[in-house]
Amino acid sequence: MTNMRAIIGGSGAPLLVTAPVPEAGPGQVRIKVAAAGVNPFDLAVAAGALASYGLARKRDSYGIGFDVAGTVDQVGPGTTFGVGEEVVGLCARLELPYKAQAEYVVLDASAVARAPRNVSAAQAATLPLNGLTAWQALDRAGVGPGGTLLVTGAAGAVGGYLVELAAERGIRVVATAGAADEEVVRDFGAEWFVPRQEELAEAVRALVPGGVDAVVDAAVLGLPALDAVRDGGAFVALSAGVAPVALRGTDVATVFFRSDAYQLAELVRLVEVGRLTLRVAETYGLDQVAEAHARQAEGGLRGRLVLLP
Repeated sequence: MTNMRAIIGGSGAPLLVTAPVPEAGPGQVRIKVAAAGVNPFDLAVAAGALASYGLARKRDSYGIGFDVAGTVDQVGPGTTFGVGEEVVGLCARLELPYKAQAEYVVLDASAVARAPRNVSAAQAATLPLNGLTAWQALDRAGVGPGGTLLVTGAAGAVGGYLVELAAERGIRVVATAGAADEEVVRDFGAEWFVPRQEELAEAVRALVPGGVDAVVDAAVLGLPALDAVRDGGAFVALSAGVAPVALRGTDVATVFFRSDAYQLAELVRLVEVGRLTLRVAETYGLDQVAEAHARQAEGGLRGRLVLLP
């Protein structure tokens, strides 16, 4: 097979094209894609917004797709993976011509881990981007065991991982989401729950006098979430250009995901022992990518959309 189907963006909508099958170089593996996640960031790539946000140089098109689950079918020199191994990986670079939403993708071995043994490929494909984002955001927030953390958007794909991983680290979590999501968010490990409609800072401070030690703002609430943090606490944003001013001595940062094979392997371990929940909202074929992007744009998802090549 010399050609494959792949999804590209940059012109305003995702496009299904024919492209050469990539070859694995030194330190790389080629993965036959079984499932690829669809994320909100994919919509920005398809719309051609990367250059306007200063996230990539201006190009005619960009590959789309960050999460992949599949089978190694070619290895380059200097890798320890073998052909036939089932893996998950994160395609983190933004300027590649073709990425995870394709029939094949080449990744550095440092971005790949063995896939969870007890889940489907579609479920596994929901893990890398959102799981690593949550892990790295918690690291940046710097809250230790017994500390307090506010998670906004706690029922969403990233928010759910944030709550579960924080609880796993012994952090006391205040979660905010829609009122109907209270049960699921508490099942993730949240100690306190604040319905989204309430005055956030006052509600959080009534539960945690003085304010929480940190917030990870998955729902992009900005200042209302910052106001729930104690003086000198931490605020972690997950989107470009939305972090508030560092009022009251707070440590404000924006965390962008990066590939990390060790962290990804730890996330896989947590899935396998039942401490991390994988949620697939809906699945689509590659030729239904426009429908998948339209559904993502509607919002209200609990879990991730997944493409099945």
